[in-house]
Amino acid sequence: MENQKNYFHLHLISDSTGETLIAAGRAAAAQFQASHALEHVYPLIRTRKQLGQVLEAVDGAPGIVLYTIVDRDLADMIDQQCKQMGVPCVSVLDPIIDIFQTYLGATSRRRSGAQHVMNAEYFARIEALNFTMDHDDGQLPVDFDEADVVLIGISRTSKTPTSIYLANRGIKTANIPIVPNVPLPERLLEATKPLIVGLIATADRVSQVRQNRVLGATQGFHVEEYTDRASIAEELKYARMLCARNNWPIIDVTRRSIEETAAAIVALRPRLR
Repeated sequence: MENQKNYFHLHLISDSTGETLIAAGRAAAAQFQASHALEHVYPLIRTRKQLGQVLEAVDGAPGIVLYTIVDRDLADMIDQQCKQMGVPCVSVLDPIIDIFQTYLGATSRRRSGAQHVMNAEYFARIEALNFTMDHDDGQLPVDFDEADVVLIGISRTSKTPTSIYLANRGIKTANIPIVPNVPLPERLLEATKPLIVGLIATADRVSQVRQNRVLGATQGFHVEEYTDRASIAEELKYARMLCARNNWPIIDVTRRSIEETAAAIVALRPRLR
């Protein structure tokens, strides 16, 4: 008999996009594998009317309430009504802000969505995203030297999603597929600026992903060869050889999430932090 997971409601109330809350809530929920969180996300809550409707929803499906509301009146409203309903609630940012205020000797300005201000860093992320999309899968090889990072690897080693994740952090990232007997672009071999990283995985993992994402019946495409573990092992061997020859670091993504792979890449080049 299968183990049945317990389900609970997780209410995430934010006066901004809710990204901070979602990340915090999922990080905490992941520590309790026997229970599954049913997420209710309420972004851009900035008035008492909006908040009243949210609290009605909480009352209809009691659970844990996490919030990031900088307006003190609204925060007090959440605390008071959750207490009346007997529902646990936590202000995720308040303990952190308190520590900052104590250490810095300054008072928080308590601005909603302050981390999303359209400043120079924001536009740098947009530029990085545009660059990364333009240089996906080996496109535009003429300016690889403008990249911060270039990811290389055989098909289905998470190059594109990792590139996009890095771009969201303002890191210009290109990616290039490794195909046996197809030389890498000369511009890549001549590049001096970017960190070049090889991504690999086990043959079993790559085969599994490829079976779930078959490219299609294009001319000359053979599904059997594309998913064959022996053929994939040869591709991986070739990829390792290329990286060893050029002294490029290798990251095995078999058991890594995209976030973990990106963190490992950033750690390889401290100036990207």
